[in-house]
Amino acid sequence: MAEAIAPLSRAIPAQLVLFDGVCGFCDSAIRWLLARDPAGKLGFAPLQGETAAALRRRHPEIPSELETLVLVESGREGSRVYLHSEAIWRICAQLAAPWSLLAWLRWLPPALRDFCYRQFASRRYRWFGRLESCRLPSPAERARFWP
Repeated sequence: MAEAIAPLSRAIPAQLVLFDGVCGFCDSAIRWLLARDPAGKLGFAPLQGETAAALRRRHPEIPSELETLVLVESGREGSRVYLHSEAIWRICAQLAAPWSLLAWLRWLPPALRDFCYRQFASRRYRWFGRLESCRLPSPAERARFWP
């Protein structure tokens, strides 16, 4: 079930991934997800954009720092926000096999998962670079992106 978030002109999808739009690794990860989610279950929006800003007003737990990937799941009971490694495993669960099997890694201790996640996140700009700006989706991808 999609939920309308003012001031957006269209409802967000039931599974919305918020990502750092200028991170080289994040850009590659979003391209990877697009290729492995042909059913279009996932929608995408940069953490620097108006969709993320609107969601932050409703969910203050969404960080304004670009420290984590965020998954916002909307359903009948409202919406929930997942951060760090929990977001990764929930995103993987939306993909077709074999990638959905990665979701089983969420049974590792959360402290270990999030420690590894934070270590990687703190080095991602150094290893993968920083883009000048958020990439523009192709015409075929546009319907899956929110500003």
